[in-house]
Amino acid sequence: MTGQTGRKDQRDARMVAIGLIVLLVMLAAGVFLALPMLSAFSAAYLMPGLGLKDSAVIAFVVTVIVLIVFAIAAGDGLIGELQFLLGGFFTFFLVLWFLIAWVF
Repeated sequence: MTGQTGRKDQRDARMVAIGLIVLLVMLAAGVFLALPMLSAFSAAYLMPGLGLKDSAVIAFVVTVIVLIVFAIAAGDGLIGELQFLLGGFFTFFLVLWFLIAWVF
């Protein structure tokens, strides 16, 4: 009985892995095919105004200040939740960076 369920679980895991690989390949192909369109978008909407370099500096400073406040408010956030703090930092930085460059 255990052998049959083990084989069934292995087959299910293999099917999920194949599905994820196919999904990732399709996503990579979509990103590759969208690169010319993304470069045209970047040239049209991100160049005038503040620019990516200046907005990166502003986004970095704002992100560091906000995450220091969050870490102090969380108590032991500097040690106990460092992996979440770092992931949040990079996500928040990227979002702020492109929004500042886009708006200003």
